[in-house]
Amino acid sequence: MYEKYVKLRDERGFTDYGVAIGSDVTKSTFTDWKNGRSEPKLDKLIKIANFLGVTIDYFLETTAEQNKKGGE
Repeated sequence: MYEKYVKLRDERGFTDYGVAIGSDVTKSTFTDWKNGRSEPKLDKLIKIANFLGVTIDYFLETTAEQNKKGGE
């Protein structure tokens, strides 16, 4: 899930700091997420998704689900 976030963040031209300020999620959340210490809680993930202009499904959808949709 972090890889999806990084791809989207970079596509939008933001840093973790910029997303933290814009989404009202602490930068330490991103650091912990990056280092595998935790995953963002749902409420924070919603704030991040809203700020980056995607639905929560963007982060929650698994690769298998994405492949299935691509094959339909």
